[in-house]
Amino acid sequence: MTADELKSLITSGLNCEQVELTGDGRHWYATIVSAEFLGKRAIQRHQLVYATLGGRMQTDEVHALSMKTYTPAEWAELQ
Repeated sequence: MTADELKSLITSGLNCEQVELTGDGRHWYATIVSAEFLGKRAIQRHQLVYATLGGRMQTDEVHALSMKTYTPAEWAELQ
């Protein structure tokens, strides 16, 4: 899987303001900014992202996805 394919999967299932990906095709690191994370704990945010991938985590298409998730306000504070 390419970074563009992974980004497309995430953004098609989650309204994102920003998605940054790095990785080697199997192991990915993502920074995701979405208003849909508002009021959610980290595990709930990750579950939202995993839901966009469907069964691709189980089939090893995406072996690992490490992510940092932010609301737009949290992201703005970091900038």
